[in-house]
Amino acid sequence: MGWWPFGKKSKGPAIPDVIRRDTRSWLSDLQEICERNFDAPEEARRQIRQMAGEWKDSNEEGVMEDSLFEGLNMRAYRLLNCTDDEFSRWLDDLNFWKPGWRPDGTRETDES
Repeated sequence: MGWWPFGKKSKGPAIPDVIRRDTRSWLSDLQEICERNFDAPEEARRQIRQMAGEWKDSNEEGVMEDSLFEGLNMRAYRLLNCTDDEFSRWLDDLNFWKPGWRPDGTRETDES
């Protein structure tokens, strides 16, 4: 009786425990919070500060890439330190919400 249909199957490649979120999903969350609170920038800033803590934790745990963490922090810095009118302008700036956005004059390349 060597054959048994309910025997253990060989294990394939392990599935990682952590499912990484991509850049667009992190940016989408940030943009959603800002747009939901477009008429209450201070509330948006409070939530951005809270999100920044989550980004830091994710980066330290290795779930978020350093470049993504840096990009989100650059955006958060702009949103946290601007006037209410500037906040609205950042919301309307489509390039600001695209992956790879950098502030003017900070485009650094490896070819330098």
